[in-house]
This record gives sequence, C-alpha cells and structure tokens, in this order.
Amino acid sequence: MKSATVANAKSHLSALLADVEAGGELVITRRGKPVARLVPEPRSVGFGWSDLHHWVAAAATTGLTVAEMRDQNLL
Repeated sequence: MKSATVANAKSHLSALLADVEAGGELVITRRGKPVARLVPEPRSVGFGWSDLHHWVAAAATTGLTVAEMRDQNLL
C-alpha cells in the first residue's frame, strides 16, 4: 500500500488516482500520521437491454402499477 503526504497528494493527484483506479490503495498522511485512505470504487455492473426486457416482462406479470412498484422498492 502506498502512502503520500498531503502536499505530495496535491502535487501528484492525477497519478495517484490512476494507481488507485488500477486497484491500489493510498494512505494520505499529515505530519507522519494517516488521515485518509483512498481505495478504488467498486465497478458498477452494466444494465443491458436484455435486463430491461426481463424486468418489464416480470413487472407485467405482477400486475402492479408503477407507484406500487416504487412503494415496494422494485424500481
């Protein structure tokens, strides 16, 4: 795991973020003490047209209105 001072992080933020995006972690320190940790954001799973088709087909069989689906956190 890499570490960087606040000043170093400010000066090289783009390069440090590229390392984090590649899967690394970064600890930012101030006066030698850790103050923050940067970790990569989990990748979001795409939502394809086939997923939408299956969702619409499943919603049609429930007989629920959009408002009812929203109330049940199905949307």
